Amino acid sequence: MPRYVEPVFRPPSEARSLIFQITIGCSQKRCAFCGMYKGKTFRIRPVDEILEEINELPLSYRSRFERVFLADGDALVYPHEGLVAILDALAAAFPGLTRVGSYASPKSLTTKNPEQLALLREKKLRMLYLGLESGDDVTLLAINKGYTSAEMAELATMARSAGMKLSVTAILGLAGRERSLEHARATAAWVNRVNPEYFSLLTLFHRHNEEFVSSLDRCSHGELMLEAREVLVHLNPERTILRSNHVSNFLNLAGSYPKDRMRLIADVDAALARAKTISGFLDAVPGYSEEYY
Repeated sequence: MPRYVEPVFRPPSEARSLIFQITIGCSQKRCAFCGMYKGKTFRIRPVDEILEEINELPLSYRSRFERVFLADGDALVYPHEGLVAILDALAAAFPGLTRVGSYASPKSLTTKNPEQLALLREKKLRMLYLGLESGDDVTLLAINKGYTSAEMAELATMARSAGMKLSVTAILGLAGRERSLEHARATAAWVNRVNPEYFSLLTLFHRHNEEFVSSLDRCSHGELMLEAREVLVHLNPERTILRSNHVSNFLNLAGSYPKDRMRLIADVDAALARAKTISGFLDAVPGYSEEYY
């Protein structure tokens, strides 16, 4: 059975997936805003350990799962031959397996070439979750992402060309008040360039990132709603499903571009109108935080 080094994180869409933790922590543990893996030292688990965990699963248990998620923070960084062996073992163990997913940092994408990505896709690694955070290079530099927006667009395009589906996330409030709208417009422009299948908005919150958060002139509820609206106005991808349903979000949005563009903008406008009736809400800074993890 899988043995986890907690905490273990997974995207909301992987709620029904069986998780195998093939790496511990994140190889790109440098982003100033991120507290997900601050308590872990990055390491790659041996192939034999993972294969043993797969083989230990009872036969009756295996038929329950159609999807597998590979953790931790950027499991795509796993050495190619070992990752192929893991995917082969998963395909053999789970007769109903339809898809394997993984987080993918820009750093992990640099470890794979187009041919390797195409082979991984053939072996059912078909969904990559990429944290863009922002399309604004000034903001990316401030958060110590380590890559420019153009570099990340090139890597993401390589993955899409290899047949991978991409689910990209950006973070409202990440640039603070000073560059809120620049952050929004540049992020929308990046999505328009790459056309990922999925694009999600999170909201900046406290989780082992106090130094970074305290360095910002943080956006209020009202400013974050206007930032989200700016993203929606400038989004024009060919075909992208948009969500803002993360636990950090106080404004939930759901729709498809380009079909729902005007309705999504109207949803924000309606939310702003309702918020104006709540005394003090628009000027208050969101207080959501996570202490344990």
